[in-house]
Amino acid sequence: MPQHWHKHDVIFEPAARPGWLRSHAQVPTPDWTADGKLRIYFGSRDAQNRTSTLLLELNPLQPREITRLLETPVLPLGDLGCFDDAGVMPSSVVTVGERKYLYYTGWNTSTTVPYRNSIGLAVSDDGGLTYERVCDGPVLDRCAHEPHFCACPFVLHESGRWRMWYLSCTQWQLVHGKPEARYLIRYTESSDGIDWKRPGTIAIDYARTDEAIARPWVVKTSGGYQMWYSMRSIANYRDNLEQSYRLGYAESDDGISWKRKDELVDLPRSTAGWDSEMIAYPATFDADGRRYLLYNGNGFGASGFGLAELRGAA
Repeated sequence: MPQHWHKHDVIFEPAARPGWLRSHAQVPTPDWTADGKLRIYFGSRDAQNRTSTLLLELNPLQPREITRLLETPVLPLGDLGCFDDAGVMPSSVVTVGERKYLYYTGWNTSTTVPYRNSIGLAVSDDGGLTYERVCDGPVLDRCAHEPHFCACPFVLHESGRWRMWYLSCTQWQLVHGKPEARYLIRYTESSDGIDWKRPGTIAIDYARTDEAIARPWVVKTSGGYQMWYSMRSIANYRDNLEQSYRLGYAESDDGISWKRKDELVDLPRSTAGWDSEMIAYPATFDADGRRYLLYNGNGFGASGFGLAELRGAA
């Protein structure tokens, strides 16, 4: 059945402040604290266009009410020359016991293409206020059969098994003389959350020859799994509404083989305002018996992130 999402408008807009809140609030990533607080991690940029991970807390009964904002990064940039010396963007938080695991996209700049992404892991033993890397290198990077980059992981810990769905770049294409990335969603597993198998399993494949698919968000249900993601075209997606980011959806019995059902999602761009150009980087959470969805609007998070509430069947 169609999913009817009711928009609650933008709930956080980055301000042109000194430090890390110069611009953007990208890839909002929800997590619950041990005492029931709803925390949102997000990527924000400084004056040098470097991204770091900040956090805010919301009232779970009134999700538009921000109760706390920390402008100090929970994890510093990587050392010079490391995979994350130019960007640390949150993507998924997993709680196991009293420890939190932050899976994030790390990046640095390149020469032939604009950037190179990899997946990093940091852990927190203070409830998620600060994190430390498990290692200085990535836990998932380009490899023999995935030669370009990987990013935007979503991780579940199920009965001792770690499961990850992540963005995998399959090629760079020159569009109007500039390199543009094309990517889909792959799946992998691990026994410890650090060392991951790389069978190359495709979870969400392309439906069109000009498509790119980003930021999976997976929910386990009594009957299987649901996934939300964002999708766009390769060309002209920055300035053409028909080619820009919009929401996609898929279902699976086992979390490995998926069936795309993009047509079920009813969350269109607004006719004007902060999300009139893009609906990007979704993440869901449940509060007070309701399901909510966080997402970025225009400019890949330059306009902040907003909230929608599910009013129809999912």
